[in-house]
Amino acid sequence: MELYSRIEGEGKPFLIVHGFLGMSDNWKTLAGQFAQLGLQVHTLDMRNHGKSPHSEEFSYEIMVQDVYDYCERHQLDKIYLLGHSMGGKIAMLFATTYPEKVEKLIVADIGPKYYPPHHQKILAGLNAVDFSQQPSRAEVEAILAQHINDFGTRQFLLKNLYWAEPGQLAFRFNLDVFNRKIEVIGKALPFENTFDKSTLLLRGDKSDYILDADFETIRHHFPDSEIVTIKNAGHWLHAENPVDFFKVTSDFLVR
Repeated sequence: MELYSRIEGEGKPFLIVHGFLGMSDNWKTLAGQFAQLGLQVHTLDMRNHGKSPHSEEFSYEIMVQDVYDYCERHQLDKIYLLGHSMGGKIAMLFATTYPEKVEKLIVADIGPKYYPPHHQKILAGLNAVDFSQQPSRAEVEAILAQHINDFGTRQFLLKNLYWAEPGQLAFRFNLDVFNRKIEVIGKALPFENTFDKSTLLLRGDKSDYILDADFETIRHHFPDSEIVTIKNAGHWLHAENPVDFFKVTSDFLVR
């Protein structure tokens, strides 16, 4: 599958993989900053997300293959790789499967452990939108608000709205496949998978995705890893505290 990407800058290849229900556009501002460090930044849309093709196949293994194929197509080697949430799981599996292709790994607010399904309210809100009624953007937001209390989460989801044709909004992501395969998102990294090069794990101080109790498991998979907590940030730490996020990640990449 040929993934859609945004490419900015020249230099060392740096791939950024978004989280579940996200897209490359979420990283536009930070990608520009990373490009100024002398990096060629590739922000990807994963399958069933953003402007990349939709597919019935949806698993971490197939998404890792998509990233590998993307690297081959663009002749990228010895990459820096960053993934957030679902993208972090993809990044971990990619780095432990193809360690020769990755020089440095950054994982944002996700651990290698299994996560039980926890997107039920979000999926309920998304499924409550009936596009056959040709709702306006404001009407879509009002429907989501009945299920999703957090304003920031609703705004994140609304970025996926686009005009499929005049007067007809739609979501860019493949909601039908996500409804049927949501258990894929929480899957653990296989126990035997390890990556012994420089790894940075970031967690938000208001997020519970990476707990102190997870450190031992993280160091099993990533022995040369450091874990840094970003202040005043939850799960979307790169959006909630982009200044600290950029400082910590850029220091790691350029040293």
